[in-house]
Amino acid sequence: MTRLTVIADYGDLCGENPLWDRETGMLYWTDATGARFYKYHPASGQHTLVSEGIQISGFALNEPGGFIVTTNKGIYSWDGQAELRPLVKVVGERPCQSNDCIADPAGRLLAGTWYNEADKDYPPGHLICIETTGKVKILDEGIHLANGLGFSPDSRTLYFADSIARRIYAYDYNISDASVSNRQTFVQVPDTEGIPDGLTVDAAGCVWSAQWYGSCVVRYDPDGKVERRIPTPAKQTSSLAFGGKDLTDIFITSAARSEVTPVMPPGYDPNSGYFGGALYHFNLEIPGRPEFKTNFSPG
Repeated sequence: MTRLTVIADYGDLCGENPLWDRETGMLYWTDATGARFYKYHPASGQHTLVSEGIQISGFALNEPGGFIVTTNKGIYSWDGQAELRPLVKVVGERPCQSNDCIADPAGRLLAGTWYNEADKDYPPGHLICIETTGKVKILDEGIHLANGLGFSPDSRTLYFADSIARRIYAYDYNISDASVSNRQTFVQVPDTEGIPDGLTVDAAGCVWSAQWYGSCVVRYDPDGKVERRIPTPAKQTSSLAFGGKDLTDIFITSAARSEVTPVMPPGYDPNSGYFGGALYHFNLEIPGRPEFKTNFSPG
């Protein structure tokens, strides 16, 4: 039986985007709704609130220093202390309301935009690429609720979750020009389960997906078949990342504020029970992969 432990519990309204920094041996994560940003140092066992009052949906470590962050109002560079410096405010003719993101092998940032409002008509979002020059390119359209992103071990496949569609897509990815092609449905999550949220990919090429409303993390093999399902205490399990010295530690975020949407599974109770808010840890001796860093010039 998998043993989950609680690393920290700040009651995060929407804990997201755990990310391991191999150079410092530090895990970072964000409370996207609570506008808080944290770090955890396993060697000392200490976790710290780094910033409060800055809304961060997702982020990547930036090679020259600091972070590239996605927010509800755009994409910014951030040194972790001062105010955000804008990189992208508009995509097409719409505000860049961005969510999860990931750095690619060339130092670019890939992110999803979303405009979903429950029970309302809304325009679909995008999968976008921000070049290190700041130029924005739309890679795909028609995304309802952009979420987790991950690369296969050879970086030739990009995985991208659309939570409302209950799908994890797989694209052929061309590193030389950051183009995508041959979109396929890697996983169609059944209506009876939670919805796919944050994801990551391990060294064997298996995709790990956090299930919001599902109280679990699911590991899919490279063919999209369920390899194992790991239950969590949190009904709103939001994202996960590999970390630690051997990249076999797995950190899971969760969300305390109940979100009512039309894609809740049958019988799901949004009014009672434990929704989440804690950061969890477990280790199955399955190695992950280090995430890439962006390479945007500071200043």
